[in-house]
Amino acid sequence: MTLTRALTTFSAVSFIGYGIVCVSSRSMVGDFRRFNLENLRILTGVLEILGGIGILIGLWWLPAQVVAASGLALLMLCAFVIRLHVRDSVAASLPSFLLLLLNGYIVFRALQSRP
Repeated sequence: MTLTRALTTFSAVSFIGYGIVCVSSRSMVGDFRRFNLENLRILTGVLEILGGIGILIGLWWLPAQVVAASGLALLMLCAFVIRLHVRDSVAASLPSFLLLLLNGYIVFRALQSRP
């Protein structure tokens, strides 16, 4: 398995898992309340699950990977900005920033490999 394929799989599994937690766990309600975004918790979780599935589909159909990874990168940019806005610690903000970079890398590599 190539490094890019491994990172792509990691991103997909991470977003599917976190999306499921976001949708199904009541503990996430407090976080979204703190961000003043309670009404976006379910939507965020669904978008993360769909994005993770799209990235996996993209392992066989590249356009899906580009769209899904771009959407997840944008979602993580928003998450990072929100965390900065509420003055979260570097440790709390770092995962969203790293996932932003990772999905940006996935988009870059996918666009590079187009015929």
